[in-house]
Amino acid sequence: MSPEISPLPGAVQDRYRTLMDAISDYAIYMLDPNGYVSSWNTGANKFKGYTDDEIVGEHFSRFYTPEDQEAGLPARALHLATQEGRFEEEAWRVRKDGTRFWAHVVIDPLRDNGQVIGFAKITRDLSERKRAEEALRRSEEQFRLLVQGVTDYAIYMLSPKGYVSSWNVGAQRIKGYTPEEIIGQHFSRFYTDVDKAANLPARALEIAEREGRFEREGWRLRKDGSRFWANVIIDAIRSEGGELIGFAKVTRDITEKRQVEEALAKAQRDLFQAQKMEAVGQLTGGVAHDFNNLLMAILGSLEIAEKRAAAGQDVTGLIRNAIQGAKRGASLTQRLLAFSRKQELELQPVDIPDLVRSMTDMLRRSLGPIEINTNFPLGLPKVQCDPNQLENALVNLALNARDAVSSDGEITIGAKRHSIAAGDRSELKPGDYICLSVTDNGEGMDEETLANATAPFFTTKGVGKGTGLGLSMVQGLLAQSGGRLVLLSTKGEGTCAELWLPTAGGVDEAAKANQAEEKIVAPQSYNRPLNILVVDDDQLVLTNAVLMIEDLGHVTTPAQSAEEALKILSENCNFDLVITDHAMPKTTGSQLAGMIEQKWPGLPVVLATGYADLPQGADRTIARLPKPYSQAQLAVAISQAVET
Repeated sequence: MSPEISPLPGAVQDRYRTLMDAISDYAIYMLDPNGYVSSWNTGANKFKGYTDDEIVGEHFSRFYTPEDQEAGLPARALHLATQEGRFEEEAWRVRKDGTRFWAHVVIDPLRDNGQVIGFAKITRDLSERKRAEEALRRSEEQFRLLVQGVTDYAIYMLSPKGYVSSWNVGAQRIKGYTPEEIIGQHFSRFYTDVDKAANLPARALEIAEREGRFEREGWRLRKDGSRFWANVIIDAIRSEGGELIGFAKVTRDITEKRQVEEALAKAQRDLFQAQKMEAVGQLTGGVAHDFNNLLMAILGSLEIAEKRAAAGQDVTGLIRNAIQGAKRGASLTQRLLAFSRKQELELQPVDIPDLVRSMTDMLRRSLGPIEINTNFPLGLPKVQCDPNQLENALVNLALNARDAVSSDGEITIGAKRHSIAAGDRSELKPGDYICLSVTDNGEGMDEETLANATAPFFTTKGVGKGTGLGLSMVQGLLAQSGGRLVLLSTKGEGTCAELWLPTAGGVDEAAKANQAEEKIVAPQSYNRPLNILVVDDDQLVLTNAVLMIEDLGHVTTPAQSAEEALKILSENCNFDLVITDHAMPKTTGSQLAGMIEQKWPGLPVVLATGYADLPQGADRTIARLPKPYSQAQLAVAISQAVET
């Protein structure tokens, strides 16, 4: 119902006028029936710019833009207000200075006894809101264009239940669906059957809802059924009140990246394999070279010994030379084993001058026409070390020195005593040490060669001329013995290899060890010859073992496999001892020992092995005999086995 005009007392009209003028955020004014301004409040003056004197009596159409005036909108507004009882719109209006503002306009007709006597017009300036809305619209449009312009990422929205509600160009390009085909469909159709069976789509939404984000890589499906490797991110979208209103999902096709990574990984594996094979080839060539030298010395000595023995001549020196070569071969094997697993050292007090003097003849034969000097002070204390490994280390260092000097070069082996005090800048623990040195006046090493000298497989001798393990083994020996290897060298000025070893204290066990090595246990210690079953799959080794055991006065029965040994034991278990090789085909020596323990408990077994350690799972309580072994070591092993 339209407002009706009723006469107001003068005081009331004054209060009404005061109220209208007090309102400054709204333009509130009156129009006569033809649209001419008949009143004007402070708010109208504020944001339209006209004073009462300037605007009262003027037509309200001047507030409209020229376009709206030409379109007849002012008259239509009054007509609609008259016909419908109210007119309301938002549109551009014009201030006195010609600037525009976005206005919310309400026009109500004023009636007196049903007759329109004018209009009440209320206008509000919504320019700030309009600008904010326009900025938001532009931002949303820019975001829409951005999302739609992204082709490398599938960016789309999901409902809280996982149904697709938007779809960008990137999603269409990557997954193959048009917006019409996919909007309204559940996003699980992008997952493989395996992932759907594992309920991964639902779990992904659960994690995103609970933690705010879900990210994973995996196989996804395109419309044509082909697979691609995807990086997937799902973010939960919530209202200001915290209510879940959906999910934003970003998927990137990283199949090519994955293929590159796989190709790189394969190239790295291939490179590692090539490097490994190169190292193995270098090692094999070096080992073959060293073993051929040793075999030449052994075969040559034995061949001459055979001829001289036939002529009745003394062959003791030749046999000793062959034995020494065989021991060096065993030491080379131990170095190889030590490289692959930590070797157990037999640490004991060692007199360095005595050790070097015992090696002099062997060194002179090995080094050829090179002058060897020694320099040891009197009263030098003993060191704590494995004598066999230390001898090995000295041979290695001496051979390296020989290769570095000319035919008239010199090699000096010496030793000095040093003390390391607490607080000294040293890698060694405080205490007394002997610095055993091998010095040559050869060509020396440059900085790069010196830095790599102790690296495994590094050698300057060329293919087939060395294993590249010598110095790394010496370094390992010193580290296990509580010492340190120090290399000092300058190009053109020679090299000094220092072996720092801790001094030994307590009882001299070296003499006892040497006596034990030389002592051959006679059969009469057992009151009778022992009946021994000897097992080895190598006929040469088996024959040699049988000969050494029978030379000790015992009776032997040979077997070339674990199966043959078990058959012999089943037919006749009257044996005092079984000595078996470990590394045999089908059934190993340690497995054979376990079977013997089950069927013939109490029958002692000695396990002969060429490995520094037994494989995982082998019984560590079985008596062990390291291969190659001497007759003295064999005798000690037999004695300990039957007396235990």
